[in-house]
Amino acid sequence: MITRLANEIFFWAAWIIIPLIIEIIPAVGNFFILLFKRVRLAKDIKLDYLPNITLMIPVYNSGQTLYRCIESVDRSTYPNHLIEIMLVDNGSKDDSFEIFQKAQIAFPELAMWWMHSKQGKSKALNKAIFNSNGKYVINIDSDGVLDENALMNIVRQFETYSDIDCMTGVILIEPALIEDTKGFFLKQFRKLEFMEYAQAFLAGRNFESQFNSIYTLSGAFSSFRKSVLMKTFLYNTNTICEDTHLTFQIRAILKKKVHLCNDAIFMVDPIESINKFYTQRQRWQIGELEVSHMFLKNKLHRPITGYFNDFVIRLLMTDHTFAFPRMIWYFVLIALGCMNYNFHNVLVACVLIYALYVFSSFLYYLNIISFLKGYPSLRRYYARKLLYLFALPIYNLFAFFVRFAGIINSIKRKSSWKTLTFTEERKMVNETVRHDFFFIFGIRTLLLKILEKPLKPSKQRRVHGKRIQTIQI
Repeated sequence: MITRLANEIFFWAAWIIIPLIIEIIPAVGNFFILLFKRVRLAKDIKLDYLPNITLMIPVYNSGQTLYRCIESVDRSTYPNHLIEIMLVDNGSKDDSFEIFQKAQIAFPELAMWWMHSKQGKSKALNKAIFNSNGKYVINIDSDGVLDENALMNIVRQFETYSDIDCMTGVILIEPALIEDTKGFFLKQFRKLEFMEYAQAFLAGRNFESQFNSIYTLSGAFSSFRKSVLMKTFLYNTNTICEDTHLTFQIRAILKKKVHLCNDAIFMVDPIESINKFYTQRQRWQIGELEVSHMFLKNKLHRPITGYFNDFVIRLLMTDHTFAFPRMIWYFVLIALGCMNYNFHNVLVACVLIYALYVFSSFLYYLNIISFLKGYPSLRRYYARKLLYLFALPIYNLFAFFVRFAGIINSIKRKSSWKTLTFTEERKMVNETVRHDFFFIFGIRTLLLKILEKPLKPSKQRRVHGKRIQTIQI
């Protein structure tokens, strides 16, 4: 009886303890911390003085989205005469420049500058920083639109709190583009992506901002005091995650805090396809490892103490070190079935883990609805996605395997903006499997042919005076 009870406890602990420690308990704690933060949020503070700001917009074949992006700046509640826009072109081959000229005519109150740079995104952004005149430098991507109050809320945070030196904004997927999606599967995938982004920024980074543990500023929407930015080495050209590298400089070298401005929203286009999702997440994963190695290579040999003392090491262990046993556990399910393990226990364990993940997502769901109070249409759209919480664990599981593929590829390949798509890697795997099995089955077929070949009549011959009988094949 005691042995059986011990086996049961061990079984449930093995399956539940990791999700419980890594996902569920933090989710409950985060819920109450974010709830408290929402209650004590200060009222809007009116500013007596508004400074000049610089918007940097890197451009590369952005003809289809650039006009909407600039138009959103023009609609902003921040005064146009205090905004300068620096569009840095990284060798576009489409009509991006013609779109810029069209925007100049349509929005004459906006001061816009077009700069040429064919040396990559990092050098393009650095060129804009050196030529900027604003007190605050704000970087946005050309494939998104700003909420009308985003710039004002960013500046208000900077002007109100002198200890805030850099902030990331909130990135969400634009609902209208999701609803216009053709194809049932892609549309559902984009809705889950919307839920993921809302959870990542309005819950995840919102919580991390409280403890200065935001891993990276968003490359799509980030803001800085120029005086602090000029003390860094600016954007690094030797990594594919230049925004993460700059975040590490500010936090690790300058000892400044990294914040989230939870009422500054930037809406981006939904992911184009599964292939784009695959390359995007792998690039993020590879860049995360690359930058972490640059800054933490002297600390990583003490993972146990680092786990409790440094949130970055803790994150790396959760995302990477624990990723291997986590992946193995998924395949253990199949092994347990082959070993005639109690199927009922395995099924109950899976259902329980799934239910816990849905429960943690529901807690974040409540937090997010609270933080979207000032955005009625967004709040309504998000609130109606309650049932998608049941599909979110499956979406996150797929994203986990994509990130895991990024970990493997970071070992085998050099980092690059151009990575293999899901289709290309699947084709490579199929060719490898086909080649290996062809080799194995080729040998097997050859052996069968040899064994099935009829035996020829035996012959007798004398060797050193002895009679020897041989069989010919």
